[in-house]
Amino acid sequence: MEPKTKEFESSLVFPSVKELSSVPERYVRKDIEYPTIVSNKDSLPQLPVIDLSKLLSEEVKGPELEKLDIACKEWGFFQLINHGHSMEMLEDVKIGARELFNLSMEEKSKLWQKPGDMEGFGKMVDVYEDEPLDWVDLFYIFTLPSHLRKPHLFPNLPLPFRENLEAYCIKNRELAMNIFVLIGKAIGINSNDIRESLGEGGQSIRVNYYPPCPKPENVLGLKAHTDGSALTILLQNNEVEGLQIKKDGTWISVKPLPNAFIVSIGDVLEIVTNGIYKSTTHRAIVNSEKERLSIAAFYGPEWIGNISPISSLVTPETPALFKTIGVADFYNGLLSPENHGKSYIHDVLMIQNEDIKN
Repeated sequence: MEPKTKEFESSLVFPSVKELSSVPERYVRKDIEYPTIVSNKDSLPQLPVIDLSKLLSEEVKGPELEKLDIACKEWGFFQLINHGHSMEMLEDVKIGARELFNLSMEEKSKLWQKPGDMEGFGKMVDVYEDEPLDWVDLFYIFTLPSHLRKPHLFPNLPLPFRENLEAYCIKNRELAMNIFVLIGKAIGINSNDIRESLGEGGQSIRVNYYPPCPKPENVLGLKAHTDGSALTILLQNNEVEGLQIKKDGTWISVKPLPNAFIVSIGDVLEIVTNGIYKSTTHRAIVNSEKERLSIAAFYGPEWIGNISPISSLVTPETPALFKTIGVADFYNGLLSPENHGKSYIHDVLMIQNEDIKN
């Protein structure tokens, strides 16, 4: 995925947020939408918790698969427990990710984004001149399939993090494929339809480091967005709250469970399921006392394929809601300046009612 770099600012002109002792004006947001204040925080709904071991034990659609179906329809997010990853593997990856951001600036510079590239240390690609920056340091890398890795990045990650990340990526890809099968079962189609619609697919990893901020009420760690992937599997380094999901007009803070994954539906899966399961707007906030670190694994479709609703979900009663689009065209459109600030799949790819009638 090669965005048109002339429309974006180079991340090289921005310092590491970790090195900042105050909040520069470039990071200040004047339009932050705050959560609705409630007297009892526990009265807010909480993210559904799905037990993978129970899911895998159900031969037919049972209570846990019903929970998964409801979570994907009503939330687009869920926390996954008993996921099969060893605690040792998770701790090794967490430690390595934290140490990655503790490297000296000299060592980090060797892994910095190159002009026109989105991989490495740096900022998100969609940074525009008139837009505040997010209070976060990022490291983004394409991990699978391995032959598409950038030769100057993955092989140069410090040991033992490189080896631990390799094992984690392989294990996590297996988990993602299992989730796609289970989502197919939950939605009532052939269990392999979603996997087959995405092809071989690809995996990328983004490590987000949110340092404490002296004025957290003036910034966002990550602006409100939906994920352009099919599926995102998020691991947090600690149980510090920061992820917020917008549900029914209210920003709800996620209370992460220890060593659980937070799984979210991406834009691609909303298209593939013909809008039955929806990607959900979310953001990250920061605080003045504690750092937060998260490791997001994104799973997307095969680059040479197309994205479209699965044929078995398109009927005269439920016509296709989205246009068919090539994967490369999808991501180029998603990142293009003319679509900045839009919900790309709803404002550009959704078939309007008059088009359906015709």
